[in-house]
Amino acid sequence: MFNKVVIMGLGYIGLPTAALIAKSGIKVIGVDVNADIVETVNRGDIHIKEPDLKGLVKYVVENGNLVAKKEPEEADVFIIAVPTPFKDGYKPDLSYVIKATEMIIPYLREGSLIIIESTSPVGTTEKVNEFILEKKPELSGKIYIAYCPERVLPGKILYELENNDRVIGGIDEKSTERAVEFYSRFVKGSLHRTSSKTAEMCKLVENAYRDVNIAFANEISMICDKVGIDVRELIELANKHPRVNILQPGVGVGGHCIAVDPWFIISEFKENSKLMRTAREVNMEKTEWVIKKIEESIREFREKYNKEPVVACLGLTYKSDVDDTRESPALKIVMSLVSKGYNVIPVDPYVDNVEGIRVFNLRTSIKDADIITILVNHKKFSNLKISNKLIINFI
Repeated sequence: MFNKVVIMGLGYIGLPTAALIAKSGIKVIGVDVNADIVETVNRGDIHIKEPDLKGLVKYVVENGNLVAKKEPEEADVFIIAVPTPFKDGYKPDLSYVIKATEMIIPYLREGSLIIIESTSPVGTTEKVNEFILEKKPELSGKIYIAYCPERVLPGKILYELENNDRVIGGIDEKSTERAVEFYSRFVKGSLHRTSSKTAEMCKLVENAYRDVNIAFANEISMICDKVGIDVRELIELANKHPRVNILQPGVGVGGHCIAVDPWFIISEFKENSKLMRTAREVNMEKTEWVIKKIEESIREFREKYNKEPVVACLGLTYKSDVDDTRESPALKIVMSLVSKGYNVIPVDPYVDNVEGIRVFNLRTSIKDADIITILVNHKKFSNLKISNKLIINFI
């Protein structure tokens, strides 16, 4: 019934999803416009860092269940897992979704199941259905279209793809049931049925909720700094209340979900999303606040020692213990300091290089630095033995 699947996009979600489906015994064609990615996958290798993914990709490629190509082909299921960034004014850019849809239209036939996993504004699944039927009106009522957002954590993607609950919403009840039947082949978590619009909004709301909670912690941290209160101690004490659970502050919010998804709601519902907009502004402001605090420390060091300090910035990724720098506030901080001409030593054990900056060794950096800023809570940064240095811990 589901003998062959085409996945459009072999990125952080597409490739693990392709490998997991292939492991279940279904033939998978992974499509990506990047020839280097296609070549990498076909030799059983991966272009992203994710625990256990390389071994699984190697296994399913060698047994013939996963093949990467630059163009799609006929299949029973088509999954769209391409990026949905935002453009000017933080408006969603659906050009990748539309392009992927255009590519699969020639291969659609009666009974085809099309699933969108890309984060999308409310109503996108219905628009994709309309777009397909404009090109192939003869398929009206004969294909199934549904939306099923991923909700995974980098570093645990394979486990969470298989074990997390999924929300599945079709453009009609038959599409929902068809998609549920498909995901039940390889997902152990519960499959929750709904409409496509509700599933689309669910993904956005989940990440907007997290963004708002992080903004509360970040706002508290900036207030505490003004009055000389240790924000970590404060949060620990406040969380002793049985109904309070404040998150830990950071240097902002990054990643391709929390830093992006709220804008999909805000841009569409400006008058009704004031809290979400404020949270986004607070979290972006926190990154600028960190830059200013580091610059203040640099000026104070100059005045005291009459020389330019060396600043080690520990962490470049958007979260701890992953290699993902998408929308990373830590990377933005480092790039800003470098662009202003400060003597900065970027450090990250998970990042080999970033365009425009050189990444340094942790031990050497600590030895050479005058000021050490901790921007990401990597485990490899814990229990550092540092003496006679100015340490600024932002996490």
